[in-house]
Amino acid sequence: MSIGECRMRQLIVAAIVVTTGFASGARVGAQTAQTPHDAHRLHGDPAAYIAALEDPKRDAYQKPHEVLAALALKPGEIVADIGAGSGYFALRLAHHVGPTGHVYAVDVSPDMVRHLNQRIHEAGLSNISTILAPPDNPLLPRPVDRVLFVNVWHHIENQTGYLALLRKTLKPGGQIVMIDFHKRDLPVGPPAGMKIAREDLVRQMQANGFKMRAEQTFLPYQYFLVFEVA
Repeated sequence: MSIGECRMRQLIVAAIVVTTGFASGARVGAQTAQTPHDAHRLHGDPAAYIAALEDPKRDAYQKPHEVLAALALKPGEIVADIGAGSGYFALRLAHHVGPTGHVYAVDVSPDMVRHLNQRIHEAGLSNISTILAPPDNPLLPRPVDRVLFVNVWHHIENQTGYLALLRKTLKPGGQIVMIDFHKRDLPVGPPAGMKIAREDLVRQMQANGFKMRAEQTFLPYQYFLVFEVA
């Protein structure tokens, strides 16, 4: 995953994953994405980018409650949210794994990590930790039950190397969950040329020693695939 920090700031946009002190609301409102792919161009402005990630309109297609229900997380699970961004999923995951579980929210952007740390503090959560990681290693400190990528995998360049690291980090029976945009023109998400087709992802995971265990089809613009070590 040899990508620069500016690209990883694209990780979970409202077009791909309110502010608490980066800028005034007026400034954010002026720069919030107005067209389907604008959010991919907001990563240079942390305040506007976070506003795009947390836009309530995102819930209509991202369906976070349904995603969490489909994951069927168990209390005590250890979960890594790679490319956690502003914490759109990370905070929800923390509530689902409970006080005996833990969530590692991984991001390469110091702005996102600072913002998420503030949200964690305000929420009074003790079962979520942020990790400011380099682009090629999530720096997970212990084995995890699941690794979640939401609208992130298509940004990772050295995917084979990253999967090799994750194989070593997953607990026996652990899962990698991939949610990303279908490779076609959509009203949300990045341009089609940036996306990875579902079939290509399945082949890639199989080539790297993973098998698909489950698939959910309720998301209107994204595939939702669950993989285990073969």
